[in-house]
Amino acid sequence: MNRLVITFGIIAGLIVAAMLIITTTIFHASGNIEGGAIYGYTSMLVAFSLIFVGIKKYRDQHGEGYISFGKGFKIGLLITLIASTIYVITWLIDYYYFMPDFMEKYTAQILEKMKTDGSPQADIDQQAKDMAKFSEMYKNPLFNALISYTEILPVGLIVTLISAAILKRKKL
Repeated sequence: MNRLVITFGIIAGLIVAAMLIITTTIFHASGNIEGGAIYGYTSMLVAFSLIFVGIKKYRDQHGEGYISFGKGFKIGLLITLIASTIYVITWLIDYYYFMPDFMEKYTAQILEKMKTDGSPQADIDQQAKDMAKFSEMYKNPLFNALISYTEILPVGLIVTLISAAILKRKKL
């Protein structure tokens, strides 16, 4: 199981890391940071499709065609953790070394969208204060990593739950 989990976790992590680098490079250069979220979450789903494949492969090759929900969940969770960690490390490197102005650009884009949408100035001012506080906290690598995990882990957990439920088979 360890080899299977590590292999599928690394492959999923490399997929999501590659897409993170590509999308952040494109959207950061264009100034439209907000548009990257759709591509980012789509790439996470593509990468996490390997959870289904990994659970199925374990069931068919090591479980004699059977696997419990718990065992499938464990396999999926471990794949998720490996891939998510690769994603977070990639983001931290990308952010701190190549896009240290990300939060400034993101904040400017959010505030401009609020102005365009006709939000009251008091709301815009409050959002600016909140974003400034968040930007300061985001400079802390631990906080940044935790926020990054909250982006990807839920996607992996949902795919894990669905995959484990679909693929479970009890011995008769």
